[in-house]
Amino acid sequence: MTSVREEGKDRIIFVTKEDHATPSKAELVEEDPNDPYEEGGLILPNGEINWNCPCLGGIASGPCGTEFKDAFSCFHYSKEEVKGSECMEQFRVMQECMQRYPDLYPQEDDKVPEEKSSETEQTLQDSAPAGTSDANSSFAAVQDSDTTQPNTESSVES
Repeated sequence: MTSVREEGKDRIIFVTKEDHATPSKAELVEEDPNDPYEEGGLILPNGEINWNCPCLGGIASGPCGTEFKDAFSCFHYSKEEVKGSECMEQFRVMQECMQRYPDLYPQEDDKVPEEKSSETEQTLQDSAPAGTSDANSSFAAVQDSDTTQPNTESSVES
C-alpha cells in the first residue's frame, strides 16, 4: 500500500513492490520548443549570454562564477576595435580567483605529467632572458610584452 507524507515543502511517497510491478501512468511534459534556454547554445537568439549552457561546464556557478561572468560579459558586449581589449582587469581578477582554487581550475601546465614537467621547466629556464632565474620570470616577461601597447605617435623627426 502506497503512503504519502507531507513535510514542509516536501512530499514523501513510499511505494510497495506491487506498485513497482505495474507500468507507470505518469505523463511526461513535452519540452517547449520556444524555450530560449533549452539547447540554445552559449549565445541566445536575442544576443544575451546563456549562463545555463552546458558548454560552460558549471564555471558560471562555481566559486569564481561572478568573476567569470564579469570577464565574459565584458568581452561579449565589447565594442572596441580589438574586441575585449578593455576587459584586461576583469580577466586578471578572474585569473586570480581561479588560482585560489587549483583543484577546480587546474592550469594547463599542471596537467603535464611529472617527468615532462621538469623537462619543460628546464627548457623555459634555458630560454629565459639574461638575469631571470626561473620559469615564472620568463612567463612574466612574456605577459608584460603582450600587454605593452605599440607607440602610435610618430617619432621626433630629425
